[in-house]
Amino acid sequence: MKETITLNSKEQKRLMVLSKVDRGELTATLAATLLGRSVRQVRRIRAAYRKEGAAGLAHGNRGRKPSHTVAPALRERVVTLAHTTYRGCNHQHLTELLAEREEILVSRASVRRWLLAAGLRSPRRRRPPKHRSRRERMPQEGMLLQMDGSPHAWLEGRGPRLTLVGAIDDATGTVPAAHFRLQEDGQGYLLVLLDILTTKGVPLAVYRDRHGIFQRSTQEPWTLQEELAGQRFPTQVERCFQELGIQSIPAHSPQAKGRIERLWQTFQDRLGAELRLAEAVTQDEAEAVLQDYLPRFNRQFGVPPAQPGSAYRPLPQGLDPQAVCCFKYQRTVAQDNTVTLGEHRLQLLPGPCRQSYARAQVEVQERLDGSLTVYYQGVCLATAPAPPTAPVLRARSVRRVSTALPLRNAEAERGTPPPRPLRTAAWTGKPPPDHPWRKPLTVARRTKSLNN
Repeated sequence: MKETITLNSKEQKRLMVLSKVDRGELTATLAATLLGRSVRQVRRIRAAYRKEGAAGLAHGNRGRKPSHTVAPALRERVVTLAHTTYRGCNHQHLTELLAEREEILVSRASVRRWLLAAGLRSPRRRRPPKHRSRRERMPQEGMLLQMDGSPHAWLEGRGPRLTLVGAIDDATGTVPAAHFRLQEDGQGYLLVLLDILTTKGVPLAVYRDRHGIFQRSTQEPWTLQEELAGQRFPTQVERCFQELGIQSIPAHSPQAKGRIERLWQTFQDRLGAELRLAEAVTQDEAEAVLQDYLPRFNRQFGVPPAQPGSAYRPLPQGLDPQAVCCFKYQRTVAQDNTVTLGEHRLQLLPGPCRQSYARAQVEVQERLDGSLTVYYQGVCLATAPAPPTAPVLRARSVRRVSTALPLRNAEAERGTPPPRPLRTAAWTGKPPPDHPWRKPLTVARRTKSLNN
C-alpha cells in the first residue's frame, strides 16, 4: 500500500516549478527567483525530488526543535546588554565584546538577527556598490507580474487627480487588469488581483515596490496582538498573496521594476490622449475609456512569450475569490451577539451549531462591493443589521438639526423672523454685547434666579 503524502501550498508550488525544470521549460536560475531561494538550494531540492519524488519536498525536520536552538534567556540577555552596557556598538564589535567580557560565544549573524528583531540597528551602515543590468523576461505567461500605481493628472485638470493601479505580465508585456482610483490604496490592488484571478488564474509571483500597502514598515511600533503572537501581521494585500500562494518579491529600486515604469510612460502619453479625445471628466468616464483601451494596447504592444502555454494556476476547487480578495478583521462578539466594524453593527443570528456567539472570536470580511460577512471557524454566519444604539440616534438628530440651520439663516435674510433655536443645536458663535451673559449679576437678578 502506497503512503499518502500531504503537501502544503508552498510545497505544491515547488512541485510545479521543479516539474517544469525537469521538462526543460525553466532554468535553475528562474526557478530560484520564483521560489525565493538560491540556485544552490533549488538544485538540492531538485535532487531530493528526483530521488524520492514528491516525498522529497516535505522537510524532514518538520515539527522538530533544532538541537542548536539558543535559550531564550541568553537571547534576552544579549539584547539587554546591547541596550545598556554596550549601547552604540556595532554588531561585529558587540559580538567580540560578548566573547571577551561576558563569555558569550555566539556568531555575528545571530547577534544581528536578535538585535534587528528587537528594533536595534547597527550604527554603522555599509553601502555596497550597486550594479544594474537588463534582466531577461520570464519565459512563460503568468510566472511574474509587476504591480504598481501611477498618480498623475490623467484628466488634465478637467476632473479630479486620479491614480492608475495595474499589473503587467513580465513575459508578454500585456496588462491583464488595471483600474483608476482616487489614490493608491489596498482596495485598488485587490480589485486588480480579483480581475486577474477570474480571467487568468493565480500567478506564481508578483514583483512590487516597498509601499506600506504591501509590507509593514520596520519603524512602525508593534501592536499588543503582534507582541503576543511574536511576529508582525501582514497587510491585507500581503495576506491575500499568502493565502493564494503567490511569491511576493520586493523591489529595491524603481529601476528594478522598469517594465511597469515604462508602461506608465506609455500610458501617460497614449491613454492621456484617449481620455482627452473622449472628453472624460469623472472617474467613471475615465474607467470606461481605460477598459476599452486595454485590449487595443495588449494587441499592439504585447510580445509572444519564449515558451507557449500559461503558468497561471487554477483556483482551488470551492475557493471563492471574493472571500480572498477582501479586507479581513478579527473581532470579539459582544454579549448581545453583535459585531461592530467602524460605523456598521451586525446582529449574529442563532445557527444550527450554536445559539449564542457571545465572547467568541470571529472574522469579519469586508468585501470589495462594501458588503460584510462574518465567519466563525470557517463557517459563514447568518447576520442582520443591528438596531442603532442611543448615541447613534442622538448623533443623527443633531446632524438633522445642524443641516436645517442654513435654511433658517436664509429666511432671516429675506426678512422672515427666524424661529426660536432648538436646545439640541450647538451654538458655535460668540454672544452679542447685549446678551444677558455679558450683563453683571445684580442683587435683584440674583434674588429672582434663586426664587425660580
